[in-house]
Amino acid sequence: MNPDILKERQNATFDVDKLTNILDGGVERTTRRREIESMVLSDPDFKEEDPNFLSRSERYDQAIRKSAQMILKLREYGIADPEEIYCYKSCVHPDRPEPLDLHLGMFLPTLLNQSTPEQMDRFFMPAWNLEIIGTYAQTEMGHGTHLRGLETTATYDPATQEFVLNSPTVSSIKWWPGGLGKTSNHAIVLAQLYTQGNCHGLHAFIVPIRDMSTHKPLPGIVVGDIGPKFGFNEVDNGFLKLENVRIPRENMLMKYAKVEPDGSYLKPPSAKLTYGTMVFVRSMIVRESARALAKASTIAIRYSAVRHQSEMRPGEPEPQIIDYQTQQYKLFPLLAMAYAFNFVGQYMNQTYHRITGDINQGDFSELPELHALSAGLKAFTTWATNAAIEVCRMSCGGHGYSRSSALPDIYVEFTPTCTYEGENTVMMLQTARYLVKSYRQAKEGQQLSGIVSYLNEAEHRRVQPQPVAARPTVVDINDLASLVEVYKLRAAILVELAAKSIQQELQRRKSQEDAWNNSAIDLVRASDAHCHYVVVKLFTDKLGEIGDTAIHSVLSTLALLYALYGITNNSGDFLQAGLINVPQVLQISVRIKELLSQLRPNAVALVDAFDIHDRKLNSVLGRYDGNVYENMFEWARRSPLNSTEVHESFHKYLKPLRSKL
Repeated sequence: MNPDILKERQNATFDVDKLTNILDGGVERTTRRREIESMVLSDPDFKEEDPNFLSRSERYDQAIRKSAQMILKLREYGIADPEEIYCYKSCVHPDRPEPLDLHLGMFLPTLLNQSTPEQMDRFFMPAWNLEIIGTYAQTEMGHGTHLRGLETTATYDPATQEFVLNSPTVSSIKWWPGGLGKTSNHAIVLAQLYTQGNCHGLHAFIVPIRDMSTHKPLPGIVVGDIGPKFGFNEVDNGFLKLENVRIPRENMLMKYAKVEPDGSYLKPPSAKLTYGTMVFVRSMIVRESARALAKASTIAIRYSAVRHQSEMRPGEPEPQIIDYQTQQYKLFPLLAMAYAFNFVGQYMNQTYHRITGDINQGDFSELPELHALSAGLKAFTTWATNAAIEVCRMSCGGHGYSRSSALPDIYVEFTPTCTYEGENTVMMLQTARYLVKSYRQAKEGQQLSGIVSYLNEAEHRRVQPQPVAARPTVVDINDLASLVEVYKLRAAILVELAAKSIQQELQRRKSQEDAWNNSAIDLVRASDAHCHYVVVKLFTDKLGEIGDTAIHSVLSTLALLYALYGITNNSGDFLQAGLINVPQVLQISVRIKELLSQLRPNAVALVDAFDIHDRKLNSVLGRYDGNVYENMFEWARRSPLNSTEVHESFHKYLKPLRSKL
């Protein structure tokens, strides 16, 4: 064990294991997670070559081998709980995407949620047993987040009782679905349904794409891999072109909408039924943000504790770089953010499960709010995490650029979350639509409930542009409840500004659509402020559940740092609204420096509490034992370029060059 990191752990003021239990959601969950981790990590069947030293084809091959083993082991051990499957999978493929992700995460759940009992009998068990391997083909080359623009068609032919599927244009070719390129033999294809001459919008169809025994593409199917990407090297993201592909009428998922044998169409009881899956996936992404940020900050903070550099005082030993205030200012707010997002993820999960119960009872009342919240928080957390991972990488200096640090991998595997499951700007605008609608309801005198109830208060507290000095500022920068209030007022004011911007555009004879587009920057800012308020509020609420005084103390420091850092980064909003004054901005800067010093002794213990196993972290810089340099040298020696002392290019090009010059 590196002596620096040992000393850091001895300085901790709280019990790390107890904090791990809080992050996991209870002692039992920590115990079970560790059991699953040791089950996977001690299993020789999951041993792997370092993917950094493999070609793309080898990485895909290794991922498929491990996924196949994983399915067998999950059956053998009887692991069926979705949370536990997710935990097991994230150990087998240490937080890396893999070719069966869409089969497990989209194909099976869609069958469960949208199949009739007969379809369940036909498709679910074969898919559960991996005779059918499926993907979810929604995105096309020309359309992603804007689903209504998708162009693939499914036209019903009553004479044969079949649907005929086609990709009518180049832009309609399905593009990006994971597992489509080489792995899947079926796809759930989203296509525009045409029957009796009418288009009924998007519906889901089960389409066989490869022969079940030879795995060759079926007639009319053009399918393959879309080529190398920024990351996701293990995954065969694919394309799919459909040329008059016929499938039986019973292959349309018909739990809700139906097409009768004669071609007549029965529409679903509620358009909102499909929201459930979207909300679930988005709340999972919020938790993924917390996990990715936990990994990146663990690596950067541990490395900062063992790396010594420069002189603070002449003649004295080089200090740990974590002792530099600038390094603390880069990393500690991100550590606070990782904790904040963890608690937001817990809240989203609990809320989802609570509301799912209501939906099953036919109560959809809370769904619009949850839909808006999950869209906004998905965008808010992924944007913030994406930027933060890169700050962590740069804070590790040159070594952060090496793949051995794991930071480049964490970045490229995480960054697509800003786009998939709803492009972030579009998500923010969806949340804004809900906020503006709620604001208008409040103006008309309706009492709002839930997380937007603060918009009722905006009515009582007229927000007039007036000199800042004229409005008394009563924020206490050391009191979290007071800071939550300030974030709430900022959100209310920005929602009001966005709503007024739309009104002004409409008064200028603009159409609804133009008014919306011309106010879109304000609308995104309003959603961002709303989400920021929710995160600060949930972090503060969480403190109320924590009984252990030492842990309460250190988490309060983190929560205060998160809230104050957010104010300094958005000080224009707070000053403009008269919520704080200039002297307070200066006070906040001083207070942040004090909080950095307070957190310094606990920094390593706070990342230890994330309890990320070395094998899952897979980082030479972030190792638990802090022995960075020895392991970095060892890692480099394993590079395939070092398999020979003299590379063949020397004999082929450089040596002949001598005789020519």
